[in-house]
Amino acid sequence: MIGSVQRAMRLLEAAATHADGAPAKQLARETGIALPTAYHLLRTLTHEGYLRREKGVFVLGEAAERLSSSGAQQNRRGMIGDALAHCRDVIGMPVYFAVYREGEIEVVAVSDTPGNPAVEEWADFRETGHAHAIGQCLLSQLDDEARQDHLDRYPVQSITRYSVRDDRTFLRRLDAMGRMRPVVERQEYALGTVCAAIPILAGDTAATLAISVPAGQADRLLPAAERLQREIGMLLRTLAFSISI
Repeated sequence: MIGSVQRAMRLLEAAATHADGAPAKQLARETGIALPTAYHLLRTLTHEGYLRREKGVFVLGEAAERLSSSGAQQNRRGMIGDALAHCRDVIGMPVYFAVYREGEIEVVAVSDTPGNPAVEEWADFRETGHAHAIGQCLLSQLDDEARQDHLDRYPVQSITRYSVRDDRTFLRRLDAMGRMRPVVERQEYALGTVCAAIPILAGDTAATLAISVPAGQADRLLPAAERLQREIGMLLRTLAFSISI
């Protein structure tokens, strides 16, 4: 073990317990590190941005905060991954979690298995929201202005022979769906695949959970979507917490 690294980490941990900072002598005393050594390590940590010295006390610096933020993000990703894996195992289909963030469709996480693989993203999900259930469900939750803005940037285009053909027809379909209704899409994005997406209320953010199944097993889709909708109630806190990923 490298002793200097261990001592530096102990100093960082001690500094993190003091929201208003602590002087070198106090940090040395709390960690049991000799004061001259503590001064040397604190200067190094400050130089590297892990600590910041203000009015004679040491507080966490930007580098340490980035580490903390990264760890929190990984924790949130782990939570959403576990939640999707639970749904996948219960339903027996690939499960997708997506949000509409800053004008873009973002697939946050997917959980599948070799026996039940997810749909291959052969055409950019962001640009083809009119064709897949995830995009249709997210766009159905937006107001008219936001929908039009999205279509101005990503006009409707024919993806398969089952896809909607133009913006006007697509907007009429969204109006008919309603903002918080499940969406079913049959081979509009990928031939041989049918999908369903369930809208999620998560503050001001449009979100969705979706599933897919081979077209030959289409009779499984609606019962599975109903079961997914029941599961959402138990997972909503985790999903809403993960919106900030």
